[in-house]
Amino acid sequence: MQLQQRINAFIELGKFMSSEAAGMDEVIVSASMHNSWFTNDNISFALKSWSQSLSEINLKKWLATCEVPQKGPKTVAIVMAGNIPLVGFHDFLSVLITGNNVLAKLSSNDTILLPFLAKKLIELEPGFADRIEFTEERLSHFDAVIATGSNNTARYFDYYFGKYPNIIRRNRNSVAVLTGTETPSQLKALADDIFRYFGLGCRNVSKIFLPKEYNFDPFFNAMFSWKDIINNNKYINNYDYNKAVYLMSDIPLLDNEFMLLKEDTAFSSPISVVFYEYYNSLDTLADYLSENKEHVQAIISDAELPGAIPFGQAQSPRLWDYADGVDTVSFLLALK
Repeated sequence: MQLQQRINAFIELGKFMSSEAAGMDEVIVSASMHNSWFTNDNISFALKSWSQSLSEINLKKWLATCEVPQKGPKTVAIVMAGNIPLVGFHDFLSVLITGNNVLAKLSSNDTILLPFLAKKLIELEPGFADRIEFTEERLSHFDAVIATGSNNTARYFDYYFGKYPNIIRRNRNSVAVLTGTETPSQLKALADDIFRYFGLGCRNVSKIFLPKEYNFDPFFNAMFSWKDIINNNKYINNYDYNKAVYLMSDIPLLDNEFMLLKEDTAFSSPISVVFYEYYNSLDTLADYLSENKEHVQAIISDAELPGAIPFGQAQSPRLWDYADGVDTVSFLLALK
């Protein structure tokens, strides 16, 4: 199977993901019933985002500087996370588009969506039939590994997979840097970056950096666009629990009845909580973020900061916006 055949198949899969094809509604409902964090809205958002990414223009731009050699395929084991819908799709795509074989171990939280799309991909391009395998057993007979998990599971991954070529991802969170000059529309877009997927993704903003004497009124006005998030049972349970814990500990909070703001130097905040920290100068903050880059997935800001992306773009990464900044395609092309 030639590279262009593989590209064409994923282009068609992207079109399918944006359609109202038979079976799509059923699989969305099934995935939502399996994992109540996966609401119909969030699954639909993920499918739409991927359908846009899998355009011919994007795929060719992504692969334009890559020379995909004609060689025997390697089998790449992918240990997938399950925090947000289709979180492992980029690894799945990268392995197949580079001519390799996928051996995927799904998270128990996300067992429905990717197998459904893999079946459709095989219908579109039967050449993928012997290149995709899902397993619930212990991984074996593979040449390389891409594994995503928590800091705790990463230690296990290091131990078990260390002798293989590997990409092992750990906890990361995204941050926003505000200057106080943001427009209402920018702050409303920031609300999407915070609340989409209930804040469970590594690209969700879990912390904001603020100038001294920041006026929170415009911020909270913009957050109001996501007020209905409190109607989700799992989310409100987290909100009530975290609020109770903080109040019992006499920890000062800013509260708008569906999110909590807590001043904290950490990067990773609990569900329903956003940490904040004041900065003295953008230059100093830029140095601080660079020194702590292993904790940061993305920086969302209108300020002139290295690598910053616009508000509202956190959950719509481009194909070449690699998780943890590790070029997955280059890693796969280098396998021997």
